[in-house]
Order: sequence, then structure tokens, then C-alpha cells
Amino acid sequence: MDYSRLSFWHESVGDLEPSPTPKAHGRYDVIILGGGFTGLWTGIYLLRKEPKLKVAIVEKEIAGFGASGRNGGWCSSLFPWSASQLERKYGFEQAVALRRAMVKTVAEVGRISKELGIDCDFRQAGTYTLIRSDAQAKKARHELEQAGRFGVDELKLLPIESAPQASKSMGAVFDPGCAAIHPAKLVRGLARVFRKLGGHLFEKTEVTGFEAGQVETSRGLMSTSWIVEALEGYRSALPGMKRDSIPIYSLMIATEPIDPKLLDEIGIFDGATFADFRQLIVYGQRTKDNRIAFGGRGAPYHFGSKVSQEYEQVPRIHQNIERYLFDMFPQLAGTRISHRWGGALGVKRDWMASVRVDRASKICHAGGYVGDGVGTSNLFGRSLADLILGIDSPESRLCFVGHESKKWEPEPLRFLGARSAVLAASIADEIEGVTGRQSPLSKVVASLTGK
Repeated sequence: MDYSRLSFWHESVGDLEPSPTPKAHGRYDVIILGGGFTGLWTGIYLLRKEPKLKVAIVEKEIAGFGASGRNGGWCSSLFPWSASQLERKYGFEQAVALRRAMVKTVAEVGRISKELGIDCDFRQAGTYTLIRSDAQAKKARHELEQAGRFGVDELKLLPIESAPQASKSMGAVFDPGCAAIHPAKLVRGLARVFRKLGGHLFEKTEVTGFEAGQVETSRGLMSTSWIVEALEGYRSALPGMKRDSIPIYSLMIATEPIDPKLLDEIGIFDGATFADFRQLIVYGQRTKDNRIAFGGRGAPYHFGSKVSQEYEQVPRIHQNIERYLFDMFPQLAGTRISHRWGGALGVKRDWMASVRVDRASKICHAGGYVGDGVGTSNLFGRSLADLILGIDSPESRLCFVGHESKKWEPEPLRFLGARSAVLAASIADEIEGVTGRQSPLSKVVASLTGK
């Protein structure tokens, strides 16, 4: 497989050759399933704290093959559940603790990447969430009020003249808690560091099953004390796990390099990320080489939680994403789109990301990021390392530890629910775009997505 064709990020990262297969190492202390951000951060933090551990990561393709290498490049403080949702379930103090941890995580990724010698184009220039209708203004006020009540997120309302110059602009909400990164540079760099620390990275090795103490792979049976399942969007491929989370595709485009003076005039500064308050999420960043990398949801869920490369190219959805970008910034009209790609996200039934540790079986599960995994995976990696090592720390006591999500419904109910959520969000955006007023369907979307 030509891995450089997976995304713009992969094409521009350089070395994508699978690492040499490690020699058999007998019994391992920890085997991690999945060579994405969660698995790599977990392995690195484990080995930094206990260098003598025997830690292996098993990856079907190459480290960073999945969403970790294909995402929008936002290292943000976003978490799938809002502070208000966390408060309703876990109380005010726990909600504040998680929000503080997420905000600090953005800086931690920049700090540790630099310390490890990984140049991932980390630039913390914040994110601008544009306000482009009265309906979006209502959502913006809610976000600002929530941030004020919990006292953690330093959100700021910007007037039109201080916000990126988008069409229909009514201003923006600025959040400093976000950095732009090159995700493939980060994930491939983490893979190199993991091996340098003594970790065993088995690329081109498929996991076909696991149970307490052993992992079944395409290279044979591997024995271990601990197992960390971190397969995220590919979790449903394993027997018995189709209902634990579902794969939802997010698609992306990248433009050709743009005159940096034009981007400065628009107000999309170096390293800035941007979105708006629509229901069907869109997200963009100005890359280090002055492209716009822009993505969005809307690709259909596929029956039976199926994952396939053919779902990564959906002309209709890619065309919609291009239309959204040029509608938002008509100044970019005529800019050539150089890359189109996509990837699968992992979505739990209640849309809550979590870490679970079964001390009897010594099997751990982590994920369910719903696309907010670049920063969250670092926090989960620190939490998992401490939990496995028996270290009592602030990260090991956060409210996502031990959270149990309900399983998704059997088919065809799962298919109907997932498809309905995307359709309702799309229709709500069209109504709000035309009328400027909040659509009644927004409540339907909230109920279908657990918001």
C-alpha cells in the first residue's frame, strides 16, 4: 500500500515505511492494540516512568494509519461532553477538574513534543468559532455563559472587525486553548520515540482477538499481563465489539498554498484554527505552508459498523465541504483543492470518551473521542499509564475513568439512529442558514447524539 496517498498529512510527512518487525520477546508487561495517538502516548508515558517495562504496540498497518494521521490538526481543549453535561453526571467540581486538565493538555502536547524532539508544526494560535446567523449567536451566548460559570475556559467574544472576515459574519468566539499541528508528523514522531525508549512496535500486524493474558494476531499468539484496547474507529472490526462504538467518517480537503498576505487580510493567521456554530461540524486550520486544511462531518454511517477505504472518498460530501469553505470565505474563490481524504472516528452511544480498567482481567479500554482525540488522547495516555502502574494522580481520578457507555442498538436500529442524526443536523443547518433562526430539529439532533 502507498501510505502517502492516505491524506495530505501523510504525503508531506516523509518516511512512512513500516518499522522492522521486532523479535519475539516472550511475555510482555503491556500489549497495546492500535498504533494511534492513544496507544503511543500510553506506551511512551509508561516507559518514561518505568523504563524496564516490556511494552508492545500492535498495529494492523503503520502507526498513524487511522484518524491520528488524518485529522484536522486541532490539538484543542475540546472534550466530547460539555462542562454542563459533565456537571449533570459527575458534579461541578469534577466538571471543573476535567476542563482544567483539558486546557493544560494543549500546552502539555507542545511541551512534551519539543522535549522528545518531535517537530510537529505546533503553534498555539487559538481557535475562532464564527457567528454567522442569529441561531449561531444564540449558541455562542450559551458557550460564553457556560465558560463564565465554570471559570476555566478563557473564551472571548470578538466583534466583526476583530474576527476573521467571513461572509455573513456577526463576530466570533475566540478560545486560546487550541493549537494547530501536523498530525502525521506528531504520530510518526511518537512512533520513533516509542521505539527509542525500548518499546516494541509491531506494524503490519493484525489483531484478530484478545482475552485476559493473551492477544491473538496475524503473527501468532502474544502473552501479556496487561492489555490496552485503543482501536478507536476500527474497534468494530473485532468480534463482539460492533456495538461498543461505531465508526463515523469525517472527510477533509486541503487547498493549494495560498498567498500569506491574503490569509492575513482575511484574519486567518499562522496556526489559527476556525469553525462556526452549525450543527454539522466543520473545522479548518492554516497550515505551516499556508494552505487551508478544512474538514466536516456528513458522510453516512454504513450498515453493520463496516469500515472500508472506499468510504474515505465521497464526492458529494467532499463537494459540500468545498462549498462550505468558499461560502465562509468567498475571498478564496478559485483556489484549487489539491487533496481530498477521510477517516473513521470512534463514537460511543452516549458520545462520552472514557478510560476503563478491569483489574481482574487487566484489560483496559480507551477512546470514543468523536473527533476530539488529538489532545484528549494525550490526557488518556497519562491516565492509563498511572492506572496501570498503580499511581494515584490527578489524571487517574478524572471523571472519565470508569465511565460505562451503553452499547449501540443492534442493526437495523443502529443504522437508522446514526443516519437520522446526520440527516437531522444537515436539514437543521439548511433551515438556520436560510432563516437565521434556530431550527426545531436542533433538539432532535441533541437527543440523537446525547447532548
